[in-house]
Amino acid sequence: MPRLTVAQALVTFLARQWSERDGVRRRLVPACFGIFGHGNVAGVGEALASTDVDLPYHLCRTEQGMVHTAAAYARMTDRMSTLACTTSIGPGATNLVTGAAGATINRLPVLLLPGDIFATRVANPVLQELEDPRSYDVSVTDALRPVSRYFDRINRPEQLPAALLAAMRVLTDPVETGAVTLALPQDVQAEAYDWPAELFAERVWHVPRPRPDRAAVDRAARVVTAARRPLLVAGGGVVYSGACDALRRFAEAHGVPVAETQAGKGALPHDHPLALGALGVSGTTAANTVAADADLVIGVGTRYSDFTTASGTLFGDGARFVNLNVTGFDAAKLSGTQVVGDAREGLAALDAACAGWATAAAYRDEVTELTRRWTAVADVARRSAPDARPTQTAVIGAVNEAAGPRDVVVCAAGSMPGDLHRLWRGVDPKSYHVEYGYSCMGYEIAGGIGVKLAAPEREVFVLVGDGSYLMLPSELVTAVAEGMKLVVVLVDNQGFASIGRLSESVGAQRLGTAYTDRAGDPLPVDLGANAASFGADLIRVDSTAQLRDALARARASERTTVVHVRTDPMEAGPEGGAWWDVPVAEVSTTAAARAARAGYEAGRKARRNHLRPG
Repeated sequence: MPRLTVAQALVTFLARQWSERDGVRRRLVPACFGIFGHGNVAGVGEALASTDVDLPYHLCRTEQGMVHTAAAYARMTDRMSTLACTTSIGPGATNLVTGAAGATINRLPVLLLPGDIFATRVANPVLQELEDPRSYDVSVTDALRPVSRYFDRINRPEQLPAALLAAMRVLTDPVETGAVTLALPQDVQAEAYDWPAELFAERVWHVPRPRPDRAAVDRAARVVTAARRPLLVAGGGVVYSGACDALRRFAEAHGVPVAETQAGKGALPHDHPLALGALGVSGTTAANTVAADADLVIGVGTRYSDFTTASGTLFGDGARFVNLNVTGFDAAKLSGTQVVGDAREGLAALDAACAGWATAAAYRDEVTELTRRWTAVADVARRSAPDARPTQTAVIGAVNEAAGPRDVVVCAAGSMPGDLHRLWRGVDPKSYHVEYGYSCMGYEIAGGIGVKLAAPEREVFVLVGDGSYLMLPSELVTAVAEGMKLVVVLVDNQGFASIGRLSESVGAQRLGTAYTDRAGDPLPVDLGANAASFGADLIRVDSTAQLRDALARARASERTTVVHVRTDPMEAGPEGGAWWDVPVAEVSTTAAARAARAGYEAGRKARRNHLRPG
């Protein structure tokens, strides 16, 4: 029985965990990111330094950033691998909360290992202890409970084996996955124990492909084959389950057009005849027009967020829903006919059950014409005159053209995710990586690191606005320190362009959305110089022609390069015609707010309840 500290046992265990699906094995937790303080340096820190196992350590610059990196890594590996993240107690632990929330909302596995207060309580109150008068058992790490899919505090060494097995189960469960937190009291981390040798045996966690119930498939097939104007909505579950080929076969066999959520973008190549592109608030006019007239919506691997459904206004009153999802929770939404199972297996079963049925040629021709019209609009938005300052949409067009078919674009917050969703043209489901379940500012650079770690053979283009860049620029240092190549396109529009437009639309007059001093003059801030100070190469851009040249140079470089380009914050991209529910002040002294409220009242009248039984 090996005698190890709790932290040494933890590290040894993690190095021997594997995931497996379809005969392909991967290290479940191949590396650990961390920042050390008194709450973990003598425990997990010592274990990583001294334990002779294959668990490489990486130094990041912020605790929030390391969780974003782990989540991006997990997404890029289709949730088959993730990274561990260790922190001290106190601010280190609570800095994990934002990243953990994003991971859980996006259904992505991350393993969090924050330090905690003394289990023995002999030194209470210790530095950074939250003295809750209700109980000495409460600490700041409890803030992670509501944003974790599994949370446990290891107060005794004997508790570790069961907690580790439970943690691995959740990380590898496509239904339950999300942030997993094992809070580690700092005294317990350093405590030695005689462990059963079986704990450290190599262990393989088999990720299942649950097959849907035959009767459920038959019920769904009866609904599908009765439809004349069906629409398939491809969500992230299609990509994570490797169901893109099954989706294409189903669409082609039955003539069903496909629209995509943010997480599902790329499930069907952009130039496929049945590809409508983005759906919903950030969608195309083609997809949204078809959605409004659809008599059936087949949702595959989607959680039907408000952006997808346009806050419940997108689909018509008469629409029925068939929902294929690995989670019963999502399959039951919108009163749909539920097919609970793996997306790939479910699509194959539904395809077979619908044999011989297809939509009319006239419907498919209509889809083709709507897509052609949108493509013409998008072509204009994706370009600017060579000597002009590029618009944000022209920046997207230039990056798209500079990127190869397997290169990856990473983005997260502001107006760019919406423009990207509508305008990015990809043929590889892994070439589009936009975090929009949580829309977390600061995700971009940290997420780019996770993508590059998971797929070092791909070029990674990080698109980040100046507002989001200032939230978490320090992870550029991590990329430089790791010798990691990213192309960071820093789009500088002097403030929060997305919220500025939203503020204006609700009558709030762009309050607090511009980077100016108290007199209203532009701030003398040089974000390019800031990026260069972190060790990245810098290319400044003032025109579209310069941008295209800069992207070619950055792509050819072997170093992380920041392309700093200024754009016009008032220049908006094309809209898809969908509505989003952002409440407007019911009473106001300003005419702008009163007008906005009238528009809001009109918009929400289109909301449907979708209570019709599936």
